Amino acid sequence: MKTIVTNFLFVLCILNFQFSKAQTGSENEPIRYVGGTHINPFTHEAGLRYAIGVENIQTLRANRTHPELSDDYGWTYNHASNLAYWNGQFYQQYISGEKDEHRAPVHTMLITSKNGKDWSFPKVVFPTYKAPKDVTIPEGSTGYMMHQRMGFYVAPNGRMLTLAFYGHTENPFRENGIGRVVREIYKNGTLGPIYFIRYDSQTNWNESNTSYPFYEKSEDKGFLAACNSLLNDKLITLQWFEEDNGVDGFYSFNNSKQAFNWYKRKDGKTVGLWKKSFAALSDDGGTTFSDPVKANTFVMSGGKMWGQQTEDGRYAISYNPIDQTQYRFPMSIVTSDDGIIYDNLLLAQAEIPVRRFSGIWKDFGPCYMRGITPGNGNPPGTDMWMTYSMNKEDMWVCRIPTPIKYQVDKDVTDDFENMSVAGHIIDWNINAPKWAKASLVNESNGNRCLQMNDIDPYDYCRAIRVFKEGKVVTASFKVKVIAKDTTQFDVDITDQFGNSPVQISFDNDAYIKVTEGAVKKNLMRFDTGKWYSFKIQYSAIGLGAYSVIINDEIIAENLPAVMAVKSVERISFRTGAYNNLPSRNTPNETNNPPLERADEKQNLSSYLIDDVFISTKNE
Repeated sequence: MKTIVTNFLFVLCILNFQFSKAQTGSENEPIRYVGGTHINPFTHEAGLRYAIGVENIQTLRANRTHPELSDDYGWTYNHASNLAYWNGQFYQQYISGEKDEHRAPVHTMLITSKNGKDWSFPKVVFPTYKAPKDVTIPEGSTGYMMHQRMGFYVAPNGRMLTLAFYGHTENPFRENGIGRVVREIYKNGTLGPIYFIRYDSQTNWNESNTSYPFYEKSEDKGFLAACNSLLNDKLITLQWFEEDNGVDGFYSFNNSKQAFNWYKRKDGKTVGLWKKSFAALSDDGGTTFSDPVKANTFVMSGGKMWGQQTEDGRYAISYNPIDQTQYRFPMSIVTSDDGIIYDNLLLAQAEIPVRRFSGIWKDFGPCYMRGITPGNGNPPGTDMWMTYSMNKEDMWVCRIPTPIKYQVDKDVTDDFENMSVAGHIIDWNINAPKWAKASLVNESNGNRCLQMNDIDPYDYCRAIRVFKEGKVVTASFKVKVIAKDTTQFDVDITDQFGNSPVQISFDNDAYIKVTEGAVKKNLMRFDTGKWYSFKIQYSAIGLGAYSVIINDEIIAENLPAVMAVKSVERISFRTGAYNNLPSRNTPNETNNPPLERADEKQNLSSYLIDDVFISTKNE
């Protein structure tokens, strides 16, 4: 008995030591998520509320058989995106491979945008590596590849550099690396020569046995000054550590983890973040850090995490909140007042299309989210911008309005007249693939409305409006079908978890339908080119019921709700049937052929939405 008591006290002492050691805000626990909400892994929306007004915009849609519609190469592995804003436009850089991760050939691409919505055609910024004739590929390697942890640097003298890392497949790191290359992006859009700015420190690569000269050979003094400024910045260059851990003493902190980024807290401390929930603190502006520790309240796996201070003076961290490396969805965001305590786990990206092309290590979902690194520009407005790859084949950007919020406290009265055609769709969450876009347009009579187009056979456009949460809802809106292919147009009213008790569809047989139980029920035929005015009266009380009024005529009354919910808070418009694949059970490592007609556009479907007025109450 005495032994048992002694052991118990010993364990208790150990636990007390651990608890006292993990002081939130200290180097033992630099950040903490206190929300207590975690995800439902069985749906793409994951049972989370939306960060209001987030716009996800596809910048590249991979296309194998029509490369002129994608990148001129037809390569279907695209990943590791970086973002900057300079000279009045966005710059997105990413690596691109033929079909697999860490398999040759791999090069680096660059695209630009003036407004974050319309993006240029990609161009190669760092080509596939061609070694000098007398240099052979090391044993075990299948070729050369690029790897990305840092894409851009805006120097104090205003010069814009883009960078990447050459290495050997399938592991380009450390002794398998070659070195980091750099070139300048000029204001007219052209590119300067490629140089090595640093050779891998665990190898014997140098100017005599590599394909590009060392940067010091440049005669451009401004370029040299920009490169030297970068090399002397120990915080920014810590992003390089994973690829080359600096056995030559280059780094001032030698315990870095994977995919480093950072932000500065209001108390002056710098918070370092890495993959797999690691965090650390710096008291000297990022020259050195405390030993990285697991921030266990941030549940994640092999995907990156991104943290920054937002324009409203608060803080945000985005990550995939699940411990599954191959299933990296959804993309979430949490917020903080002080950069220490984070709350409100919200959705930033919840639409996961099917993967059209198989490939090695092509994980599902929005992967490797990155924002704009401090110093690399500040776009107009107060939005937070991020970039990511989807299924490691398509490239996207994400615009998140600040302050980041999830609740609405007044009725919705959106007639879109107060919004600019060239601007954002204010307070609407938009999912906009390149082939399924949402935009504000003017009809011939001057009426402004929301247009949703779709020519994508494997993805859809979606527009969601969060409204004041309530048990009893009156939702009015207008819909006009401009063009109709074989897809359906769905309108759902949902609760905070994504459950849809009200489901209405403009179906492909030209009938407006409602879902009653598990069956769609015809309400009336619809014609293209004609506005239909809807009023939905829904009550969540009891099992729930709703009535549908179209063009001032009661079409369906007291229909049983599709499912019982406590309350509702958003309306969704979608240009196709809801897709919940891939799921957590979808095989990841496959060698399947491309999906049928993956590269072909379908016929246009086009819809207009207007006069979305929603009021709620709780009795």
